[in-house]
Amino acid sequence: MTQLPALILAAGRGERMRPLTDATPKPLLHVQGKPLIEWHLEALARDGVRDVVINTAHLEEQFPAALGDGARWGLRIHYSMEGRDHGGALETAGGMAKALPLLGKAFWLLAGDVFVPGFRFEAEAAEAFVQGDDWGQMWLVPNPAHVPQGDFALTAPGRVLRKDAAPASTPAYTYSTIGLYKPAMVAGIHPGDKAALRPSLERAIDAGKLSGRLYTGPWVDVGTPQRLAELNTAAPSR
Repeated sequence: MTQLPALILAAGRGERMRPLTDATPKPLLHVQGKPLIEWHLEALARDGVRDVVINTAHLEEQFPAALGDGARWGLRIHYSMEGRDHGGALETAGGMAKALPLLGKAFWLLAGDVFVPGFRFEAEAAEAFVQGDDWGQMWLVPNPAHVPQGDFALTAPGRVLRKDAAPASTPAYTYSTIGLYKPAMVAGIHPGDKAALRPSLERAIDAGKLSGRLYTGPWVDVGTPQRLAELNTAAPSR
């Protein structure tokens, strides 16, 4: 079964992580002995992904220097350089639109600043998604302390709804920043456009084209120096 390529989002400035990110992009900060993004690369390689696109902007020259072409993990890494080509980060949907020529008919998407060592990029899930009609499938997680209200509602059959439009009995969860997507998710966004992902997700919800799954394994949004320090003092992850 052929795996899909993956896009790792790594273009952001990481303002909440300053001063750590003044000299180092957030995905290259070390977690338990290696750059945070390497946990993703190892997991993708383990699960059969071979082509990985990394979008960059802030201190983007550090990524090829640190990661090279991906050969050490058995990967082919391609760089979508938003800083060089457009003068800065294009946000999530804009980054997706720019990277589409490197991604094809469908792809995994994951943020370079989350720590989720146990997530499996299952080829079966990717194949089922390609065969279906949805524009996207997102993995949601139980709400962490910093997002107690959640982002989206998830029905028992696995459909994602706007939180404010869902029945009161439908639980809300937090977007893990991991998903499967097709180009239709960012239709109308041109390469070089700066665009957030939320409006595209809501368009997909309104069209009935967004499914979801709940992931309950370890997951940390490494968004503050405190969370990074807590990860580095925790028991090492396998």
